[in-house]
Amino acid sequence: MIFGLFILLVTAVVMSSVGSINSNLLNNFNFTTILSAICNYVLPFPVLYFLLKKIDTRPIEKKNLSIVTFLKYIAITLTLMWIGNIIGLIVTAEIGFLLQSDVSNPVENLITNSDIWMNLLLISIIAPIFEEIFFRKLLIDRTIKYGAKISILVSAILFGFFHGNLNQFFYTFLMGGFFAYVYIKTGKVIYAIGLHIAVNLLGSVISVFVVASAENLIAGTYAPLDMAIILAYLIFLIAAMVIGIISIYKFKKSKLDETKTEIPLKNPLKTVILNPGMIFFMLFFAFQMACQIIA
Repeated sequence: MIFGLFILLVTAVVMSSVGSINSNLLNNFNFTTILSAICNYVLPFPVLYFLLKKIDTRPIEKKNLSIVTFLKYIAITLTLMWIGNIIGLIVTAEIGFLLQSDVSNPVENLITNSDIWMNLLLISIIAPIFEEIFFRKLLIDRTIKYGAKISILVSAILFGFFHGNLNQFFYTFLMGGFFAYVYIKTGKVIYAIGLHIAVNLLGSVISVFVVASAENLIAGTYAPLDMAIILAYLIFLIAAMVIGIISIYKFKKSKLDETKTEIPLKNPLKTVILNPGMIFFMLFFAFQMACQIIA
């Protein structure tokens, strides 16, 4: 909660300071995107670390993933993203119908208006690294003592709400839970970072080229390369979806190692969700989501 408030404060101070020096800079979308990344990740990091360093950590046994397993995990991640995205689209469409206005998608606006290299650097590299360190490494190392399931639930909830908009909440909740599972299974945050980079790269960089090729196809100005890009993308999507669905179906056979539970909770959900810190955190970011909807 303090971390979220600090980000809000830092962003307000930095943006106001830059605006007072040269207001034209705030009209540059790429510049404000970089500034926003600095305010969301770089500057608040020492605060989060300071808040968490006093909490005892528990080492997680380190294991390696095979290339085949990692590729399967990518398919699972993409499938969870698509499932969550469909849920998000349905929910926002219903809300838009009730409000008689479209609910804007800040992620879509960011990807569309930013330079492709900006998308690659910030969305596909910097954001995954910092977010996985925040919500997996630092958080899970300190909550795993309550059990793997509790740790995954906390990581997923905080990760989903942290994005601050309803469009992203559902798929970030699902992916955040899966990233937490992967980190607990391997003890190596690099795998979670790799999965996060893969899905963000597909959504913020590769999709831009696919959309451009599709627009050329619709306009009748397409080249053979455009057809190849669209065909390769469709084959990849179908393959990933099939592998992802099958893997998720078989996933129920995979059991979490509950021997890591050092401190069993009598009422896990009540303790984890219905505590003052979590309640205020969810209300704080739910308010941001509401503001994004009515904006």
